[in-house]
Amino acid sequence: MSNIENLMLEHLKKIQAELAEIRQDSAEIKSRLGSIESGIARITRDEAGNYGEIIENRHMYDKLAERVGKIEKRLEIAG
Repeated sequence: MSNIENLMLEHLKKIQAELAEIRQDSAEIKSRLGSIESGIARITRDEAGNYGEIIENRHMYDKLAERVGKIEKRLEIAG
């Protein structure tokens, strides 16, 4: 082989090594992105659950406020 062929072969090997490293980095990035997406999905589910609890609490508060109003009216202490 000539010096030019050896030089080209050496460069091609370096390019292959760099490409393999890029593929490995890409796989790691995809894995991390998947973890982030899963985390966001969990947060979204938790927020939805929290919102549901807030709505239930508001409903319970409204019922209690209505009952207190009725009690005050019966005792004639309504303002």
